[in-house]
Amino acid sequence: MFDILRQHIENITSSTLSEEEALIIKNAFVQKSLRRRQFLLHEGTICKYMAFVTRGALRIYSIDDKGNEHIVRFALEGWWICDRESFSQLTPSQYNIDAIEDCDLLVSTNEQLNQMKQLSPTYMKFTSILDERHYAATHRRIQAYISYTGEERLRDLMNTYPQFLLRLPQNMIASYLGLTPETLSRVRKQLMEK
Repeated sequence: MFDILRQHIENITSSTLSEEEALIIKNAFVQKSLRRRQFLLHEGTICKYMAFVTRGALRIYSIDDKGNEHIVRFALEGWWICDRESFSQLTPSQYNIDAIEDCDLLVSTNEQLNQMKQLSPTYMKFTSILDERHYAATHRRIQAYISYTGEERLRDLMNTYPQFLLRLPQNMIASYLGLTPETLSRVRKQLMEK
């Protein structure tokens, strides 16, 4: 599994990890498997791990007072997932993270990740690039949520993350888009008729 992470880091940074850097990074991660519906994080607990997905799919979501799920993010192979605020601030999370499919992960603690940044220039560059991408994706998602119609949100998702529509349940797609399943069904039908 580490080879997948190494390739990911090298592809993102357009750099080759030295053997010393590769060993530092390998030693900072632990392999973890989750079965479908198994939790990586429960609301109210502190997020102890940043996880890199080597196989499977996860979601991060909250549940409102009425019992409705609000999915904030998905993570598929080659993606990272955690509650960043809880992870870095050591505060109780307002989110749950669970497996949508059986998953294989590489997990690391905040302390280990910070240590890698100090010891590996390539890893430091990698985290900087990821932070920029995360920032841009978050702002794009906020903009879509506050100013796009349901149809525009679905079209944007189809263009940006078409793999979501192929792998993830429709009720989860609806939650991610801020739509009811019925509205999503109607919007999809309208798009297909155009």
